Amino acid sequence: MITAQSPRLPSHKLQKRTLSLAIHAFMILVALLMLLPFWLVIAASFTDNSSLVLEGYRIWPVKFSLEAYNYLFLSPESMLQAYGVTMFVTIFGTFFGLLIMAMIAYGLARIQGMTRKVFSILVLFPILFSGGLIPFYLVMTQMYQIRNSLFALIFPYLVSPFWVLLLRSYFNQLPGEILESAKIDGANELRIFFQIAIPLSLPALATIGLFTLLQYWNDYWLAMLFIRDKILFPLQYLLFQLLNNAEAMNKSPR
Repeated sequence: MITAQSPRLPSHKLQKRTLSLAIHAFMILVALLMLLPFWLVIAASFTDNSSLVLEGYRIWPVKFSLEAYNYLFLSPESMLQAYGVTMFVTIFGTFFGLLIMAMIAYGLARIQGMTRKVFSILVLFPILFSGGLIPFYLVMTQMYQIRNSLFALIFPYLVSPFWVLLLRSYFNQLPGEILESAKIDGANELRIFFQIAIPLSLPALATIGLFTLLQYWNDYWLAMLFIRDKILFPLQYLLFQLLNNAEAMNKSPR
């Protein structure tokens, strides 16, 4: 009696398939590990407050609770307000910060001689030396008078000397022939900056813009220093206060 046998794969094809399966399994494992922090946050949202403080983050809630969602949906005004403040500060701060830093860096790249050295030292000086927290607070509140306003959440991060120097190095690498030919054709520096230098520097601007956006989005320190009105609380500072209040309630004697 003749039985049909399944054809065997050649050894090299079998090895290739095994390697492909191993790579796919590894990528699935990496993807699951990347999703683990998001799952921990979701699990923590369904965990009782006291259990979360005592037990920490767990893959599955130790003590199931909907208290967080009750607080969120019963009084969403403060959370929505904080989201609006954070989005406003992030969008405007990132846009104007990129614009100002790019203009400073372009000016440093274009000027020559002793003037360039002097201004480069002025930009480099804040990286090497810092006055500390108290002078920073006094300058912002006494000199600039920006306490308790949205401007207080935007102004201190508008210019980062490190990003200015990085952008200056990028502008220095732009083809000088293109800039000079535009100048010969009658374009002024402002037109060269917006129509030639900026489009050629989009990769550097996108990278710096991403870091600036994350700095504004994750910041709660400026709100802690300068903001007293709850209407102006950004999202991160509101969450910081909620966590502190929850810990204080759990530590208080019952």
